[in-house]
Amino acid sequence: MSLGKGLPKSLGTRDVYALAVGATLSSGFFLLPGLAANEVGPAVPLAYALAGLVLAPGLLSVAELTTAMPKAGGVYYFADRAMGPLVGTIAGFGIWISLMLKAAFALVGISAYLGIFFDDLPATPIAWALAIVFGAVNALGARITGRFQAILIVGLLPLLALFIGAGSFQVDPGGFAGIGRNLDSGLVATAGLVIVSYMGLSNVASVAEEVRDPARSFPTGIFLAFGTVLLVYIGGTTVMVGVVGADRLAADGGDLTPVATTAEVLATGWGSTLGPTLAAVAALLAFFAVANAGILYSSRYPLAMARDGILPPLFGRISRQGTPTVGIVVTVALVIAFVSLGPSNIAKLASAFLLLTFSLACLGVIVMRESGLASYDPGFRSPLYPALHIGGILASGWMIVTLGTLPSLFAGGLVVLGASWYSYYAQHRVDRGGAILHVFERLGRKRHTGLDRELREIMKEHSASEADPFFALVTKAPVLDYARPVAFAELAELASRRLAELIAPGAVSETADAASLNAAFMEGRRSGATPVSHGVALPHLTLDSIDRPYLAIARAPRVTDIARSEATPPPPTAPPKAEPVRAVFFLVSPKSAPGRHLRTLAHIARRADHVEFMDAWVAAEGNDQLRTTLLQDELVAQLNVDDAGLVNRTLGEIAFPPRTLPTMVVRGEELIIPDSKTLLRAGDRLTVIGSEEGITAVRRRYQPDMRK
Repeated sequence: MSLGKGLPKSLGTRDVYALAVGATLSSGFFLLPGLAANEVGPAVPLAYALAGLVLAPGLLSVAELTTAMPKAGGVYYFADRAMGPLVGTIAGFGIWISLMLKAAFALVGISAYLGIFFDDLPATPIAWALAIVFGAVNALGARITGRFQAILIVGLLPLLALFIGAGSFQVDPGGFAGIGRNLDSGLVATAGLVIVSYMGLSNVASVAEEVRDPARSFPTGIFLAFGTVLLVYIGGTTVMVGVVGADRLAADGGDLTPVATTAEVLATGWGSTLGPTLAAVAALLAFFAVANAGILYSSRYPLAMARDGILPPLFGRISRQGTPTVGIVVTVALVIAFVSLGPSNIAKLASAFLLLTFSLACLGVIVMRESGLASYDPGFRSPLYPALHIGGILASGWMIVTLGTLPSLFAGGLVVLGASWYSYYAQHRVDRGGAILHVFERLGRKRHTGLDRELREIMKEHSASEADPFFALVTKAPVLDYARPVAFAELAELASRRLAELIAPGAVSETADAASLNAAFMEGRRSGATPVSHGVALPHLTLDSIDRPYLAIARAPRVTDIARSEATPPPPTAPPKAEPVRAVFFLVSPKSAPGRHLRTLAHIARRADHVEFMDAWVAAEGNDQLRTTLLQDELVAQLNVDDAGLVNRTLGEIAFPPRTLPTMVVRGEELIIPDSKTLLRAGDRLTVIGSEEGITAVRRRYQPDMRK
């Protein structure tokens, strides 16, 4: 094991969808409709629809925060970074407990539905054993868990589609008579009860750090999952009420196997006995999926809290399989303890904490946007700000009150527990504020500059995308290549002239002249605003007078007279003598696009952090190799046309792998931006960009040393 190692990025859109659906479709469909019918009669579908409507603002907020801060911990991480570690501690414990309650609920459901097949089954020991099995599956890694979820969903969704599709032909409209009888007093309370049915949608954010492209994969996966479960809940409960009737579902305080009961009625009409069996199989698949995903999500919260110093470092250790083993073990142990709680209490407590979670997500978006942090740059922005988010907070609070005294007291006790733990253990180990301090900066209060640096680090991890304009920026950048040591002042003066020549045709004012650029770069050096690390310097500035970014690239054996920025001190393990600066990247961006400016800096820094970068930079021959050295990473392939067997072929004739794009041809000293008619000649070098899978396929197909 190692402490502080990052989680592997192994999940895609399909995995996010499978994890979200698998963590959601279980008790809400197979167990709770009977309890809901006992409260609100035939209006059960309306209760599920209202619950989804109340949670929509929070779900949109979770999607925005996740694309801005894709780190393990989900809403805990968002609450901590937005409102500070005290609130983060309370949120972390609350979400962790609610997820374990959800997993325990699923294990109780498994025991109940297994009772259809086996009489006198020892339900509690079975639930304990299954908790251990799911813990072992999760210890093997999130990718394996995601694939396991996908298999479960492939088996579950067709059965649910069959249930809803076939059952819809036998729905009796008379079963909905008197639907308005309990709406005034019971609908809101019942919607609060079934809120737990949507828990898996938000808590998939806890594995966002393991998603390859969170800006695209997470919103797509989560919204597709939301649409799926909403249709299943409304359609499924409509079939249950219309086929069985609300009175039968509500009998004895609520039928705990409503799907099996409905399937039995449907099967009788078809002259078959397979209905209850298929329903039980579908229920078991759903409960298996939720128990598995619940343990996956909940085990990531101790990891995130340990990283922040709120829990002991033991919880932050990651195994060789890339999983937080200690968190999984402790989570499984607590789930086993929670199994003894009754299903109704579990549902109410879990629903209360889910509502609290969503209200914190809505508040987190408000705080982050009002903080003015330029580094807060989500890939997805929730609409109708701030009305949607304020409405989400108020609606969540309203529903928590309707759940009754026990959930309110339990939530209050958790607040006391979280605050006490923070005061006793974490307060002296955490030196961090939230983005809310930036909101109050104008009032003279302390702001947390570390959060801004942390967000920039997150941007650095996730800056690359297959359509990023960074590639075009680099290919058009002028190159200054010195064979002798050069002073930064000389380098900045020449770079400013070259940049001014590029900027002049597109500038919207006269402020982007060479003298102004040079003065700004020199002022950045004097003020310590120029980052310097690993032999790379990044002088940068923003201007009102341009509408797109410009870059100049410089190399020299040593760049002198450039001070290390105080904002980027060397790590404690750095040698006393600073590494000589050999690479300088002058970046000028529009002031109107701070997010893109930061992403570009992050992309350069991410490449410069690679251990092989400086050796490749020093060894590069000519301007084109210097450019491609900066571009070379897992999303770029550099092909020698002769070795690849592509001589005398046009790009349009070449079947490149999916999700790849040829972007640059270097022919001698000439740089060509190609199209489909570009003819490749002997000696050419071709640059291809694309997704990780696509570039791997390009290398295997066209690079001799990669062919098997």
